[in-house]
Amino acid sequence: MTDRHPVLAGAEPWSAEGTGARGAVGVVVSHGLTGNPISTRPLGEALAAAGFSVSVVRLPGHGTAWRDMAPTRYADWRAEVERAIDALRRAGKKVVVVGLSMGGTLALDLACARPDAVAGAVSINPAVLDREGLLARAAPVLEKIIPVVPAGAAGLVKNDIAKGGDEKAYAYVPVKAANSLLRELPRIRAALAELRVPLLVCYSPQDHSVPPRNSRALIEMLAGKDVTELRLERSYHVATLDHDFDLLVERVCAFCDRVAGPGE
Repeated sequence: MTDRHPVLAGAEPWSAEGTGARGAVGVVVSHGLTGNPISTRPLGEALAAAGFSVSVVRLPGHGTAWRDMAPTRYADWRAEVERAIDALRRAGKKVVVVGLSMGGTLALDLACARPDAVAGAVSINPAVLDREGLLARAAPVLEKIIPVVPAGAAGLVKNDIAKGGDEKAYAYVPVKAANSLLRELPRIRAALAELRVPLLVCYSPQDHSVPPRNSRALIEMLAGKDVTELRLERSYHVATLDHDFDLLVERVCAFCDRVAGPGE
């Protein structure tokens, strides 16, 4: 699947080879629905500066123009993250998968499906619950007659960042592509019972795009498993570009050390 539009400046995928003992740990970092690496590269760069090997992915159809996203589906986005995981494994790395928003959902999905390949997962403001409201209930019908909707109509708040900034997410959402994620959520919730690797759940109580009840429900679903909670009190949805960035980096580094570092 080839993009027809150029990649936005700063939205390119990015990677770095690690250094020292942490270089043996590979971290895959994924953005969310309609987003791009502008929202996740700062986290990737911080993790690389801390010594980890890092792969910041650009999901198919993202980071260019919304028309490139229209023919893509959840399976395409999942496959891209899985390719990055497998590339780091072939390079001899222990892998931790990190994701923001839908990227956090992808991290959960692959952590459940690939415990052989993933040593741990970090999920930042993930979507796990079915969307509420009339538009969400009507989505299966709407996708047959309306190919695209404004991001606001899909419940996505433009630049949901407390400190301000521009993540360059799409202003429009292709309906069939977005619905492909919604259709996977029941399967992913069911798969959580099989989670065998440690999980760090980071969430913003003031998230305006993915309600924080998603993360709280996720933590409840995984009661009794190795799950760590981190509340990002000063951030909105795009926590990777917000006030709690330094705290997020610190806790993700500590988590990677615990689950995949030399002493694990």
